[in-house]
Amino acid sequence: MELLSPYLIAIVAAWLIAQGAKYALVAVKQRSFDHYRQLYLSGNMPSAHSASVVALVAVIALRDGTNSGLFAVAALFAAIVMYDAVMVRRSSGEQGMAIQKLIKEQKSSVPLPRAAKGHTPVEVAVGALLGVVIGAVVFLATK
Repeated sequence: MELLSPYLIAIVAAWLIAQGAKYALVAVKQRSFDHYRQLYLSGNMPSAHSASVVALVAVIALRDGTNSGLFAVAALFAAIVMYDAVMVRRSSGEQGMAIQKLIKEQKSSVPLPRAAKGHTPVEVAVGALLGVVIGAVVFLATK
């Protein structure tokens, strides 16, 4: 009997590693370690959403096979999450930033809305690649 689910381990490990990588990349770029918000905000490189769902798909593929119904459901779920990150969340984030700019330019008293960032296709691809690697490592460490 397994103590911890390798599926859950893959998800959590991918999320933590991707969010940690975001923080590290911003810290190096800005030459400052004061960007703690990167540990929980969406957007930037790599996509933690993509890393997490692809790590799950990778573990499912390696443990249960690519012919399983579970793999098909997980692959569809991953495709929807990654599509949403690039197409929907990115678009709404750009719209939010445009609204913020207009409010500032007009010196309006309207409170600035939060503009959640989505991802570029490269950020999603890097997150997905990270997910494949983490999923494979979790599979090998838990078999």
